[in-house]
Amino acid sequence: MTTAPSETVMARLARLHPKLIDLSLGRLERLLARLGHPERRLPPVLHVAGTNGKGSTCAFARAIAEAAGLRTHVYTSPHLVTFHERIRLASHLVTDAALTDALQRAETANGEDPITVFEITTAAALLLFAEAPADLLVLEVGLGGRLDATNVVARPAATAITHVAMDHMDFLGNTLAAIAFEKAGIIKPGVPCATGRQEPAAMAVIAEASRSAGASLLARDEAWTIAPAGAGLRYKDGAGVLDLPLPALPGAHQHDNAGIAIAALRAMGDARITADAVARGLATAVWPARLQRLVAGPLVSPLPEGWELWLDGGHNADAGQMIGAHLAADASAPWHVIVGMKSGKGTEGFLAPIIPHAASLWAVAEPDQHLAQPPEAIIAASGGIARIGPRVADAVAAIAAAGGPPARILICGSLYLAGVVLRENG
Repeated sequence: MTTAPSETVMARLARLHPKLIDLSLGRLERLLARLGHPERRLPPVLHVAGTNGKGSTCAFARAIAEAAGLRTHVYTSPHLVTFHERIRLASHLVTDAALTDALQRAETANGEDPITVFEITTAAALLLFAEAPADLLVLEVGLGGRLDATNVVARPAATAITHVAMDHMDFLGNTLAAIAFEKAGIIKPGVPCATGRQEPAAMAVIAEASRSAGASLLARDEAWTIAPAGAGLRYKDGAGVLDLPLPALPGAHQHDNAGIAIAALRAMGDARITADAVARGLATAVWPARLQRLVAGPLVSPLPEGWELWLDGGHNADAGQMIGAHLAADASAPWHVIVGMKSGKGTEGFLAPIIPHAASLWAVAEPDQHLAQPPEAIIAASGGIARIGPRVADAVAAIAAAGGPPARILICGSLYLAGVVLRENG
């Protein structure tokens, strides 16, 4: 396989800092000054933080904005198959030529100064966003918020904080309040902040940060509501009521993410975000590896008629709760669950809500899966319930060979595993 020019540049950039993650703003602020401060020349920014649901909320915001005719930049992470997925310029994936040029300019300006890969690639992205005309930038936090590289934007048009849960404790703290404090670091003076349902400890921190900053807090069930109504959803805020279709992204948890996106976009005051645009955006949003059904490829072709294969990148206890709730709510056919996780993740907490709803549980690790946890560790975390794959294709084949009525297979546990599955099943 030919190496893309951008990959060659990023390989060089990786040597500039000994750590993959080192939360700080100083290194990036220095580089952005050398680049002429592209972070000050952006279109209106929607800045999105949270533990789970950030990517889905960004996907809903992008889909709604594009349905409204807005040229939309998007910055998300991590990618699943290629780095280019992280950057959309005016609604189109960045080309390798444009990405390579921006990376090289950032590299030249930085010289040999220490900087993490995420920081310097964020600088390259901000260059691209500043130089390509657009109406909106949907900017997803990489990790945390307060010291995340994306937090160099001094005054976004709106911020959003999705559900806060226990994850990345080695970087963000060991309590929900400590993690929420890091996420709430994106709240800016006078800038509206939309948030969904939160645990009381997290909501208290977000509310206090909003009060301290003089930022209006648009919290679910206070400033806005969203709930099932007939065959769709009904959203309501101070500006009125929207009767909407069900989101294209399945799962009841996506109602919260959709509502956050709607609340944040409406708070920005762009008259082009109409009821029709919101409805069309919800119905067409796409976000890979979030309860995504795979309909073709080598993993799908061996399945008996009527069987389905699904993929989800959820990987912490909160995601396990959401997946378990979805399996329980959609129990018209058995669910067989294949799990591959990253080392260091709370496997027991992730599996506990899923096990009661799984017809069978399988533990896997793919050779190209970043920091894959050994299947034996997943089996131990399941209390011996899980069986060894040992790879996804092996588990899918074993489940299909066992026969039985039409069933669903869900592959989950890691975005890195999801990336491998999408790459090999494309």
